[in-house]
Amino acid sequence: MNTFHVSIFHDVLLQAIASLKENKLRTVLSVMGITIGICAVMVVGTVSQGMKKYIYQELETYGLETLWIYRNWKDDNPFRSVRKGSGINNDDLAFMPSCCASVKQVTPVVYHYKNNVPLHSKGNFTNANLEGVGIAYVDINNDKLSVGRNFRQDDIQRRKPVAIISTKVRNALFGEHANPIKKVIRWGSIRLTVIGVLKFKDRDILSQLGKNDYDVNQRVLIPYTLYQQQLSSKDIHTLQAEAVSVTVTAKALNELTELLKRRHNYRYEYTAESMDVWISTAEDLLRKISFIGLLAALVSLLVGGIGIMNIMSTAVVERTREIGIRKALGAYRRDILLQFLLEAAVISVIGGVLGMVLGIVAGFGISYLSGYDLGISWLTAVLAMLVSIIAGMLSGYYPAYRAASLKPVDALRYE
Repeated sequence: MNTFHVSIFHDVLLQAIASLKENKLRTVLSVMGITIGICAVMVVGTVSQGMKKYIYQELETYGLETLWIYRNWKDDNPFRSVRKGSGINNDDLAFMPSCCASVKQVTPVVYHYKNNVPLHSKGNFTNANLEGVGIAYVDINNDKLSVGRNFRQDDIQRRKPVAIISTKVRNALFGEHANPIKKVIRWGSIRLTVIGVLKFKDRDILSQLGKNDYDVNQRVLIPYTLYQQQLSSKDIHTLQAEAVSVTVTAKALNELTELLKRRHNYRYEYTAESMDVWISTAEDLLRKISFIGLLAALVSLLVGGIGIMNIMSTAVVERTREIGIRKALGAYRRDILLQFLLEAAVISVIGGVLGMVLGIVAGFGISYLSGYDLGISWLTAVLAMLVSIIAGMLSGYYPAYRAASLKPVDALRYE
């Protein structure tokens, strides 16, 4: 019985293919509509998955467990005088290891509101973001040193005039391949001895998306105590921390915020941020981009599906007498229905395969032109193929149903 059904299916499939060959132009036009739609789905899937991968890689350059806490200047009570100070000072640091179990390490960050400062060395000039930081800063930020060393406790305690510089600063002041260790850069009247160089960090995508206008490759780090001495203040402008794990970032933020509030008698309000905000922002942006792209792809598929429906409907009209003759000779309703459905399926499969191939080629082309290894989303390819087949079958069902429902007498009378 199974062999019999397979034989019938095989015969009907051959008839469907033969019918499509007789109307090559019509078949090609139908295939093109599906091909364009599937290609668009593939490109959207590849680009969105590739963008997601690279954005996550760039977010990891911050450290996914990273937290930031600073005073919220906008939330002061309007009925009281504005409190002076940043709400975080050096004395607060000593209490954090024992009071904040979810926090792995912390670093103070001190800066001036005019953070972009001029620096020079032997006639070479550049501007850089100058930050006063602690020992843990490099580790918390997932920074790596290409040469030299990190700060030591002695550098912090004695306010030593030493600096860790970033790649662009090294290139501007000393040359691209120079070794600046133990060389001097000047910040105003202060001579800073270079002790380390940070490796280059790639955050191109975040910058292009407008989510990061701070150039991490244009930094100069000095001991926060030295910066405080120059500012004549013990204020810490931002407290940067690393949670024990990604799962406890919210708890760590709460512990740090409550500690600061208690220590300062609830005189200040604080803003607490984690990488969750950046991740959710990036995911929301990707969802919007993907939605717009998929919408365009679905419109293309819809147009292709309508094309299949129109062409199959035309085929039914043209082959009305043929259908009548076959039915008069004993063809079953299911045979007619199956033939037209298979014709639609063949068109959609061919269009789907061509669309996948074009989508893969387009994906590699975009990777080459953009310089990003986006890869191919094979899950998207499989889903696109399924969508292609479903779209073809749905589009071909109505014409197939019409053909199968024709009465032999009426069909034979058709001119």
